[in-house]
Amino acid sequence: MIVDVSSQFSLKRRRFTNIDPMEAEEAKAKLTAAKEKFGREIRVFETSAASSSQTEESVTEETDEFFEFTAEDYYRIMNAKKEDKVLKTRKLKEAEQAARRSRITKTVIRVRFPDNHTLEATFHPSETVQSLVDLLTKVVARPELPFYIYTTPPKKQIKDTSQDFYSAGFVPGAIVYFSYNIPKADGASDAKSGPFLQEEIMSLKGLELLTKHAEPVESAPETIPEASPPVVQEKKPAEKKPVKPKWLKL
Repeated sequence: MIVDVSSQFSLKRRRFTNIDPMEAEEAKAKLTAAKEKFGREIRVFETSAASSSQTEESVTEETDEFFEFTAEDYYRIMNAKKEDKVLKTRKLKEAEQAARRSRITKTVIRVRFPDNHTLEATFHPSETVQSLVDLLTKVVARPELPFYIYTTPPKKQIKDTSQDFYSAGFVPGAIVYFSYNIPKADGASDAKSGPFLQEEIMSLKGLELLTKHAEPVESAPETIPEASPPVVQEKKPAEKKPVKPKWLKL
């Protein structure tokens, strides 16, 4: 007797997102137009509360003591520089630095604003920080007001805009913060309440996600455990009755 166990194999259908292809094309066109207008790739997205905790200084007017250089900051920087403690000749260092610079073709700079929005733009490492300042002048909502950018922690205003991004330590990427540089008595509260970016720039918010999610994603086939081989029941040989020998006489 043979027991046959049948097995079935099924594939998941191709999954498509609910994003309208026309909407994705419009988003792609807007990003392309912004790249042609400003000469670089630009993205806008909203920063989560956890990652933007360091921007509270611009909103709540924290004092400079909030950004004091702590012992924790010191040890973190020292640990990052352990590799540089190896003695090297000056020519060897310069050669290694030149080799590293030649391999890096772009740097991504993110500028965080007090309203939890982030502007991301790409630059060539050989460009100066002034190119970032020039871009901000073109995209902020109130370019007539003086502003500055800074890094943190500790809070350090970027004053030398003539250095390139590599020399500034902004390669392959960096996060800087934006703040208006006006006294409190001159309507600083109104300026710091936002919006900080022009409507045209804010319209780019989240467009890159639309272009990515609109592409169909074909999932891997669903695997089903292999069926166990057929079970074959072996027949036992029939028992033979004992035969009395002819020579045996009872």
